[in-house]
Amino acid sequence: EAAPLAAMIPPPPPAHLSMRAEIEWLAGSADNARGVALALSSSLFIGASFIIKKKGLLMSVEKGGSSASAGGFSYLRQPVWWLGMLTMIGGESANFIAYAYAPAILVTPLGAATIAASAVFARFFLGEDMHICGIAGILLCTVGTVVLVRFAPEEAPVTSVEEVWSMAMQPVFRAYVCFVLSFTLALVYGAAPKYGKTHVVVYVAICSMIGSLSVMALRGIGIAAKLTMRGSDQLRKRETLFFILWVGCCIATQMNYLNKALDTFNTTMVSSVYYVFFTVCTVTASMIMYKDWENQTPGSIFWQVVALLVNVAGVHILSGTRDSAPGCRAGLRALLSRRKSEEKPEYTHLCACDDDAEQQQQQQQQQQQ
Repeated sequence: EAAPLAAMIPPPPPAHLSMRAEIEWLAGSADNARGVALALSSSLFIGASFIIKKKGLLMSVEKGGSSASAGGFSYLRQPVWWLGMLTMIGGESANFIAYAYAPAILVTPLGAATIAASAVFARFFLGEDMHICGIAGILLCTVGTVVLVRFAPEEAPVTSVEEVWSMAMQPVFRAYVCFVLSFTLALVYGAAPKYGKTHVVVYVAICSMIGSLSVMALRGIGIAAKLTMRGSDQLRKRETLFFILWVGCCIATQMNYLNKALDTFNTTMVSSVYYVFFTVCTVTASMIMYKDWENQTPGSIFWQVVALLVNVAGVHILSGTRDSAPGCRAGLRALLSRRKSEEKPEYTHLCACDDDAEQQQQQQQQQQQ
């Protein structure tokens, strides 16, 4: 019994390594190391973008505009919202390049850094409280990230975008795409109008499932760009153009429902639930399409699953104690009971602010008439 357990424990790093060599040793390869660096940079930018966009949404409502949750687009006139959008584009660009170097099962879970960053930024720039247990959640996310990077799988070699297209045409993956599209339509036209403003899962599930499809196409575009830079032109092929069009449609849908979620619910809650759903959907899609676990040892898979669970636990602690009373005991009770704080649920507060702003806007219009 000791032999299998020993095989799961990683060997220590070689002595006298440079910092760059240590990073490459930890990630397993130079490409994985580039992907990790890009993914972590992306997480910081995206975490900041959540805060900046939320600030723009609040400013829009304060000036009498219609809220995004009510179907309004007045936030498009806010420069702060566009600054957040540019920040998110920068983060997503780094994330896009990361998928060209590392598999999705490594890049996507590193989004836990986004949760930690958004919680810290929200504390200082939006005045949102961070429970003391949130620090433990951030530490768990850090540990999970390090373990995941250490046991990350190697990306399977791909020599053309046609190979990526053939993976996308597998019957199992096509069945996954049909399921995602059908379930998303059911949420958009069935659940969102009734439960969108009271259940954060509705908007986030739409973003996550559509996002998993966009990541698969983004990885194909990233592979095409990487092969093109190495001398094999793949960007002009019709498969690449289809992937670009598909990503554009997916991102437009994601942004619409992400704005609705951010305008209705607490920032930390949205980013935390989104991380869990998006990670599960993307890892599932990547396992089906790219077969990330096909050539992995049981030990590597075990530690990858452990790292994912640690990250999910950290994210859950960070979000679950968001509105609980101060103190570790109160935080533990909130996590175990799964009850929301009855003192000041922020999504109710925001909805009330939206209603007051809309009433004020109607009164101003009546006075002008």
